[in-house]
Amino acid sequence: MGGAGGRGRGPPEGLAGAGAPVVDRVPGYRAVVTSAPPATRDEARAGDDHDPLAAVRSRFAADGAEPVYLDGNSLGRQPLDAPARVAAALEQWRTRLVGGWDEWIGRPGQVGDGVGRLLGAAAGQVVISDSTTVNLYKLASAALDARPDRPVIVADPHDFPTVRYVLQGLAERTGRRLRWVGSDPAGGWVPDASAAGPLADDVALVCLSGVNFRSGAVLDLRAAAAAAHAAGALTLWDLSHAAGCVPVDLDGDGADLAVGCTYKYLNAGPGAPAWLYVREELQSRLRQPIWGWWGQRDQFAMGERYDPVAGIDRFQAGTPPIVGIAAVEAGIQPLLEVGIEALWRKTAALVALLAARVAARLEPLGARIASPGDPARRGGHLAVAHPRAWPAVRLLIEQRRVVADFRPPDVMRLAPVAAYTRHVDVWDAVEHIAEALADPRVQLAVPARRVT
Repeated sequence: MGGAGGRGRGPPEGLAGAGAPVVDRVPGYRAVVTSAPPATRDEARAGDDHDPLAAVRSRFAADGAEPVYLDGNSLGRQPLDAPARVAAALEQWRTRLVGGWDEWIGRPGQVGDGVGRLLGAAAGQVVISDSTTVNLYKLASAALDARPDRPVIVADPHDFPTVRYVLQGLAERTGRRLRWVGSDPAGGWVPDASAAGPLADDVALVCLSGVNFRSGAVLDLRAAAAAAHAAGALTLWDLSHAAGCVPVDLDGDGADLAVGCTYKYLNAGPGAPAWLYVREELQSRLRQPIWGWWGQRDQFAMGERYDPVAGIDRFQAGTPPIVGIAAVEAGIQPLLEVGIEALWRKTAALVALLAARVAARLEPLGARIASPGDPARRGGHLAVAHPRAWPAVRLLIEQRRVVADFRPPDVMRLAPVAAYTRHVDVWDAVEHIAEALADPRVQLAVPARRVT
């Protein structure tokens, strides 16, 4: 996965500071921790004392009295600025009524450009729109229409369900067929441009996730794009588990299309609107399938025929959710201030500490790490497999010690988020999990729940 180099997206001068983890550069600009993680809780606390991002935590609702929160890859914490930004949008509605559209009309692209800065995308290529699922459908459909004579969609059998479902539906509707990459459930797919593998001249679209939702395995987006383009296919990345966490360079890595949500590492709240990216030179060549009035060239002319506007706005459909976009702006502002590379340095250090503690404390209790062992191939969360993972997760939540989540068949997902998780939080969380796995109550049956 590419980095966020250039155009001012790096950390402010002097941010690295004393106590920052030692990092190396790897292909694709991802920084990886090479120093040893803290060996004691006191060392973990010292890491927090010298954390250059410590002040960012104060920008979020995190007072330290609640359980250790390791589920930011499902739903990020609320930024303290979010209520005021949402209230300001509501106040505009109250006082200006329909006149507020004079300002609101440009918000999807303006805030989209902010998201783009975290993704290595120049202005005019990202817009806030719809949900991740709808955006995935729109862009996948547009890509397939642009390759009408190619019958194959390449996807990952271990990808997030909505990605697989959307692609299955499109394959059935268009008479295409799905071809699955030979990915490892924990390690993900490793593209090889020198070998055809699943890619050949019959492929219309390669649609994969930048970070696997279960294992946290990172896809080399640059290599994947090169392999896809060598076969003449377009690419579409789901970056829901990468945006705001793992460095991405959409422009530099040659991405064609991308989508993602804003309620995970971008901290915009439950159900917040999603974003989509279309490379500038493709925008005039692709036509998305939902011909809504917000993508029309002169929407208030109420013309008889659909004539899509130039640029990224043609990939909008209906009226944008202005209150939700205000929450997106609140969620990304602290990240933009410190830069994605600084956030990634801390994320990599926290995940390295988590992996070390899991190996020391949880593996003797029957757990195993179900994420890549190579830090360069891990994203922002660690998957820990255990036969009693589901009852352990529920016990920890009920006892208000750790909030994590469960993914079948046997995985606890643990996500320390750089913006608000401390090193000592990671240390304490693993101790709590060890206590839960040793607790006789973890052997009891736990009823299934709709939300896990």
